[in-house]
Amino acid sequence: MPDWIVVVLRTLMVIVIVLAAAKLLGKRQNSRLTFFEVTTGVAAAVLAVYITLSRTADWYLGIIALFVWILAAVGIGFLQMKSKAARDFIDNRETILIKKGKIMEENLKKERLTTDDLLQSLRRKNVFQAADVEFAVMEASGEINVLLKKENQPLTPKHLGIKVGPAEEPQAVIMDGKALDEPLAAIGLNRGWLQTELETMDATIDNVFLGQVDSYGELYVDLFDDKLQVPQPQKKAVLLAQIKKCEADIEMFGLSTNDPEAKRMFEECSRSMEEMISEIKPLLSR
Repeated sequence: MPDWIVVVLRTLMVIVIVLAAAKLLGKRQNSRLTFFEVTTGVAAAVLAVYITLSRTADWYLGIIALFVWILAAVGIGFLQMKSKAARDFIDNRETILIKKGKIMEENLKKERLTTDDLLQSLRRKNVFQAADVEFAVMEASGEINVLLKKENQPLTPKHLGIKVGPAEEPQAVIMDGKALDEPLAAIGLNRGWLQTELETMDATIDNVFLGQVDSYGELYVDLFDDKLQVPQPQKKAVLLAQIKKCEADIEMFGLSTNDPEAKRMFEECSRSMEEMISEIKPLLSR
């Protein structure tokens, strides 16, 4: 058999083995790699080259070595899942770089980090002043995570005491000009509803690059023609305005009547409407 055919067949065999190993090791291998995982990857690459190009009769020993590496990686991964001590030994423990606003110089030296390295890592987290940091830690993967001081943290609705409605994963219902029936069915909608929504925007499915339905049931689209502007959905805002108008009308009726019983009824209705608005406003405000 010609050498080039042997190389092709061995390469295809190694590709199948590596793909199977990737499935076996899981998605964690696709994230930031630890030292052991990098070592395993380098060893697997070297063995793959040896298996593919070796002209000796014992090239199959490379396959055995590759399987040993894969099995060792799977076993060590299982051990790491079961034991914190094993994780600390294999992946190393996290290192605190900034604590209570103070840079830990000894820990920087331990991790062979310079001041420039630290500042660069902070800038990746959109932090341009070390004085703004309360706590920073280097994870086992080498990534640096940062906690800002409270006065430098961005405001959230929780800080302001504002309730917001729950958010769910948006569903892509149109891709590349084609409607997707499965996501529509998952949220209880159909093509008829989709067509009606597009008509209100003066858009057609063929001209939609991407269409998504949010957790509130509103459709947002991006068109192939970037020059065309699509109006943003206003149903929630209109509904909230109408409810507020009803509450204001009831309150006005209560002020304009001289009948004590009617006045009391209108006041109770107004209070009920006000409570309802406070509950549904987070769902109708974005």
